[in-house]
Amino acid sequence: MRIAAAVLILLTSSALADEVTLQTPTGTLYGTLLTPSSATPVPVVLIIAGSGPTDRDGNSILLPGPNNSLRMLAEGLVARGIASLRYDKRAVAASIGAAPAESIDSNIADAAQWLQQLRTDARFSSVAVAGHSEGSLIGIVAAQRVAVDRVISIDGAGRRFGEVILFQLEGRVSPELMAAARQIVASLNAGVTVANVPVVLWSVFRPSVQPYLISWMRYDPAVEISHLQVPTLVLHGTTDTQIPVSDAFLLAAGNRSATLRLIVGMNHVMKDVPLDDDDAQDRSYSDPTLPIDAALVAAIGDFINPAIRRRAVR
Repeated sequence: MRIAAAVLILLTSSALADEVTLQTPTGTLYGTLLTPSSATPVPVVLIIAGSGPTDRDGNSILLPGPNNSLRMLAEGLVARGIASLRYDKRAVAASIGAAPAESIDSNIADAAQWLQQLRTDARFSSVAVAGHSEGSLIGIVAAQRVAVDRVISIDGAGRRFGEVILFQLEGRVSPELMAAARQIVASLNAGVTVANVPVVLWSVFRPSVQPYLISWMRYDPAVEISHLQVPTLVLHGTTDTQIPVSDAFLLAAGNRSATLRLIVGMNHVMKDVPLDDDDAQDRSYSDPTLPIDAALVAAIGDFINPAIRRRAVR
């Protein structure tokens, strides 16, 4: 497994975007390594996207347009002297040719391999991992397998994924469908697939995705984060309608050394949107002109590279 440079792009006088690849036995993964111009080693962070067909920039083919949230995060961090590597997961965007992840463990293994390569790269003074949504859990578990200096969770769940699914469905489907969803989740939690799925719930529980869900539901994020022995930051937006703020408290409580930081006004795609404005929430998922929350970028930047913060306040 190795990271190979493919294209080098000069972004500004102080940042370079390097297209990189990771060779795996079941296909090639593609990503972008964004680095500040520096004569000395700099910190680097692996940015892991959330669930479904979400690409390296935070965009999904299931949405009507891009939001570019993860790209904005990388660009905000490079302006603070922090490099980042973000990548397309298996079977997503440029990595479409790689074999799909049969379980969440495949995605965890990929993240660990990217981290291992960053760890051995002399250009970097430290290595952090920052996972968004599902990527939070992936990053937390990958950090148990490869030594990192910092772990960051962004809008990650604090409960098993079955509970998160039920929260997301509550009030959005009929009581009958909600009862069916609870039965399906109970079966998947027991490791048993379900053949007959109501049509309305097909996108969530279709048989082809059930093995992946079973593997995901085996992990309890609050337990996994307890295994970390490095500085850990739990970030969560107060207007996140997909994963509630209460999950952030559950996740942070799993590790007494973790720092919890709530980003007031930030939603699940890291943009400032009112909690009770459904139209604005929906639009934000497909609006590349809406910037991500500046407080989020500052919190991550200060956590990864506190030396920059110290110089700034003198």
